[in-house]
Amino acid sequence: MEDDPNLEARRVAAGVPADIAGCHTAFMGDFIIEGHVPVEDIKRFLAEKPDAKGLAVPGTPAESPGMEKGGQADPFTVFLFKSDGTKVVYAQH
Repeated sequence: MEDDPNLEARRVAAGVPADIAGCHTAFMGDFIIEGHVPVEDIKRFLAEKPDAKGLAVPGTPAESPGMEKGGQADPFTVFLFKSDGTKVVYAQH
């Protein structure tokens, strides 16, 4: 893990659509995990190995993984995104 002062540029170069950018970016081999994606969705994604670039949770939804404070949870969507920038809903939480 490292803080990257050029994270936005790395996201753009990696093909993460700007409208689904989160606050953290993980590169896992050929895949990208963007934002606060639940571990069960990551495990499913890695097992399925879909024709996709990665998964993303836009923003920082309250009570999403890493944002737990014991309060009211915000519903959030996990998006699967492809190299061409298209995205589809992968999971709802």
